[in-house]
Amino acid sequence: MLFELVPDPWHPVLNHLKEEINEIGKQLQARADRGERILPDKRYVFRALETPPEAIKVVIVGQDPYPNIADAIGLAFSVSPRNSGLPGSLMNIQKEILTDIGSTTTSDGDLTRWSAQGVLLLNRVLTVSAGNSGSHADLGWQKITHQIVQHVANLKAVGVLWGNTARELAPLFEADSLVEGVHPSPLSAHRGFLGSKPFSRVNEILKSRALPEINW
Repeated sequence: MLFELVPDPWHPVLNHLKEEINEIGKQLQARADRGERILPDKRYVFRALETPPEAIKVVIVGQDPYPNIADAIGLAFSVSPRNSGLPGSLMNIQKEILTDIGSTTTSDGDLTRWSAQGVLLLNRVLTVSAGNSGSHADLGWQKITHQIVQHVANLKAVGVLWGNTARELAPLFEADSLVEGVHPSPLSAHRGFLGSKPFSRVNEILKSRALPEINW
């Protein structure tokens, strides 16, 4: 059952959605039985939740996993460490960090350093069929991730919502806990993501709450 893969600290948050999560698991298995390659690997579907709820200071919401095997690792926007070949969205994120902050700890594309500081890297939809972006938008993940985001928003986490899919969750956050903007995709980043300074804005909010800033 898919729910068994949810990290223990999140069970109280998602237990009432156990049936829905297991139903998604059945749909994923049916697709796999038809020959679809499901991403990310099953053990990484809930990887974002390896950070317990009470440790989360910031939540960055993506759309769905990268649709290729090498990139889909269960954390929104992140990839496994590498020297070159970053996805376009991640390249634009790196550009904006350098413009905004002046330096970055994640030039290799590995954003687990953020997770370790309390940043939840959550896609709105947690799975995808290889080679087919948006292919699992109808499985019901949005209800699950809505509950996750609602919970951390109630704990006063700062919401970073890029693009229309993520910004659907804006009403869950207080105005002083919200950073909204354009998606960093190469198709849209030039329309307002680049130059928006989201990383320093998040740190300003954390600093105002006497919380450690994120080392981006």
